[in-house]
Amino acid sequence: MKILVANIGSTSFKYCLFEMADGEERLLTKGGLERVTNHGEAIEASLKGLVNGGHLASVNDLDAVGFKTVLGKDLSGCVEADDRVLKALDDFKEIAPAHNPPYAASIRYFRDTFPSVKRVALFETAFYQWVPKASRTYALPKSWRDLGIERQGFHGASHKFVAERAAELMDREDVAERVRNLYSKGPGEWTGEPLRVVSCHLGGSSSITGIHTGVAIGNSFGLSPQAGLPQNNRVGDLDSAALPYAMEKLRISLNEAVRQMNKEGGLLGISGVSNDLRDIKEAADAGNADAQLALDVLVDNIRQYVGAYMFKMGGMEALVFTAGIGEHNPWLREAVCRGLEDFGLKLDPAKNDPLHSEGPIHADDSRIQVWVIPANEELVIARETRRLLGRSDGSDRSV
Repeated sequence: MKILVANIGSTSFKYCLFEMADGEERLLTKGGLERVTNHGEAIEASLKGLVNGGHLASVNDLDAVGFKTVLGKDLSGCVEADDRVLKALDDFKEIAPAHNPPYAASIRYFRDTFPSVKRVALFETAFYQWVPKASRTYALPKSWRDLGIERQGFHGASHKFVAERAAELMDREDVAERVRNLYSKGPGEWTGEPLRVVSCHLGGSSSITGIHTGVAIGNSFGLSPQAGLPQNNRVGDLDSAALPYAMEKLRISLNEAVRQMNKEGGLLGISGVSNDLRDIKEAADAGNADAQLALDVLVDNIRQYVGAYMFKMGGMEALVFTAGIGEHNPWLREAVCRGLEDFGLKLDPAKNDPLHSEGPIHADDSRIQVWVIPANEELVIARETRRLLGRSDGSDRSV
């Protein structure tokens, strides 16, 4: 089965082409286009390149396309990308304006132009379907909550991959199997030993998730990817009173305030240097106090969420770093783990400092394991697309 995984931004179309069969998961090729103004044209150009490159005999050689959709109103899970998905995306386009409209446009393009190619949507919120209601609910009037305003959780494919891979690396095949079947069978009851993992997806967009025995208990993001940790140029957590105060004092409109929070906040806003952590670290090492403050704020926020999830789960067997920043910055991993020896977490500098790939970085006598696991969201989408299409009863896991 050949599955195209589509990762779509407001001005980009990226893809990975997988060959998926029993016992075989092979990435055939990947690519994409930037500065996209018409997603239909970008899809057509990409498919033409796959055919001309010999990866597809024709577009009809493609069995399915899996979409990494972000969030939909009143819908989550791994589902057929049909009119129900399109409505859910359209109804939440104000919450995810950079992603929902281009995903909806791309799904419609495949539907209208290549109807024989099956379409599957794996929502980023899918991994959080079983988060307790108390952890999802904002203290808002019912009329607000009826609009669907609640904590959603994102980076679901990345954190799901971490949940499964961490269990495999820790010789917990029972938990790994639970994660594999999560979207098809649900979590069910668990009577075995717990496996409590905190997953740190640290990149241009970052989030922390607590994972109890393969099931997410919460994510640092909120209703949208605006909340949680400070992002490359997005604010993260912010007191609601700050918005009207800044609008009045700076004499700016709501649209301008939102633009500044989305484009001029985060690590860029604090450092005044860049939204790229490499540039900020270089400036901090050269003595730039604002750049150093940006690094300190990021580390402080990561530690706050890690501690919160460790406390909520009653402990932690493993801490995982994933995504570009988590995989390639040993200094950040050391800063996050510093001073936690009394909790049973000891980092091994000889393992941590050179590691930029998968592997353990904890000391041999550390009670809490610490792992680096490279992100692989696309593989999760390909796997779940195959599983959904392979079910004879056509059922799906959605809420």
